[in-house]
Amino acid sequence: MKKFDIPKEVSAVVETLNKANFEAYLVGGCVRDLILGKEPKDWDVTTNATPEQIQNIFEHTFYENTFGTVGVVNDDTEDPKLKTVEVTPYRLESEYSDSRRPDSVKFSDKLEDDLKRRDFTMNAIAYSPEKKELIDLYDGQKDIKEKIIRTVGKAEERFGEDALRILRAVRFQAELGFEIEKETKNAIQKTAETLQKISAERIRDEFVKIVMSKNPMKGVESAYDLKIFKYIIPELEEGIGSDQKGAHIYTIWEHNLRALQHSADREWPLHVRLAALLHDVGKPATKRFDKIKKENTFYGHEVVGARMTEKILKRLKFPNEIVEVVTKLVRNHLFFSDVEKITLSAVRRIIKNVGPESVWDLMSVRSCDRIGMGRPVEAPYRLRKYHSMIEEAMKDPVSVGMLKINGNDIMKNLGEKPGPKIGFTLHALLEEVLDDPKLNTTEYLEKRARELLKLPENELRKLGEAGKEKKEDEEAKEVGEIRKKFGVK
Repeated sequence: MKKFDIPKEVSAVVETLNKANFEAYLVGGCVRDLILGKEPKDWDVTTNATPEQIQNIFEHTFYENTFGTVGVVNDDTEDPKLKTVEVTPYRLESEYSDSRRPDSVKFSDKLEDDLKRRDFTMNAIAYSPEKKELIDLYDGQKDIKEKIIRTVGKAEERFGEDALRILRAVRFQAELGFEIEKETKNAIQKTAETLQKISAERIRDEFVKIVMSKNPMKGVESAYDLKIFKYIIPELEEGIGSDQKGAHIYTIWEHNLRALQHSADREWPLHVRLAALLHDVGKPATKRFDKIKKENTFYGHEVVGARMTEKILKRLKFPNEIVEVVTKLVRNHLFFSDVEKITLSAVRRIIKNVGPESVWDLMSVRSCDRIGMGRPVEAPYRLRKYHSMIEEAMKDPVSVGMLKINGNDIMKNLGEKPGPKIGFTLHALLEEVLDDPKLNTTEYLEKRARELLKLPENELRKLGEAGKEKKEDEEAKEVGEIRKKFGVK
């Protein structure tokens, strides 16, 4: 007898159906995860009740599909994973003439009918919280124990019903660390071209799950070996077998995959992982042999790669914000290459190009690029220096540029003619703002500037130079604190 820890919100749905004299089981991925000792990402219930009967039993539901799935809404929880529990009637499905969806769906009163239509044995296990028992008609528990991905019934039939299952098999490899058994693997290779019938959005969603898994490198390698990666990002396959030499010990293909894997090892977000995978996608197109250096060069590959990245992500229907940020990261990934040659002004420009919110992500892509070369992590001092320079460049400069008025304002609004008094006045105003930042308002500064401009020039000069010295002291102090923080000079 199996007993699992089921959230009360989920148990309540099953109990309510049971009390209404209907069968109800947890089914699919949530049961698989429970067996694996993992917390399910979502909860699915199957029952012999029809959609109309389900809606009559529960107070808050929605039913907006043709497959019978009813969303049972729980307003008493803040957990988004438990807010909605999907309840689907046992069902039989007709042929899938388009390899995407069944031509028709018929509800059944037998659990067996529902389980036999599912994709893999590990997902075809039902669990009864009431009876504390597992219904396992296809030895799914055995396959889970042996870490095997196997289809329910004939593999070619399952993939013919929905070609996306081909990519799901690879996704489960990457997520669970399982292996695809021989017959299932052979069927994938035979039916791979049916992926062309699947929408870009559905392919994207499965690909994102591969990229966000713990082992995306294995997933991408498996997709290539099974001849299905060409239906996702064929451009990356151009790097297979393409040597780089120089600082690189891997081919372009393996370098990109190792960079992706490092981003996963560090648990970085999707846009960083995509940038890590695609950062050198432009190299094959820009590869040239330098007869003088006697090595391959890839001049401009970051520019070409950025264009390719934008095209790839748009083709896969990624949101515009993902397309934009990943493209910027690919375009600028070469920036952090030599700490001795990078100036603060250059760092400010890169911050402007990628945006303050993305500059640290650029550093992450730099780390992925380096690890992908087979080199160790960034040298401690060099890494600290990069971080120090970014913080220095991002620090709001303590200068007259931070004042709410400028020289043009003084000339236009106060009638002052061009001359040194304007500069002295601004630095004198800065001294006051350094002491009390609340004074940095247009109203106060214009009023105070009018008073200062009435002073003799030599007296105003002294106030201005005092303000300038104070600004330099404050700036040096702040930069010193930043460099001390990172232990660099």
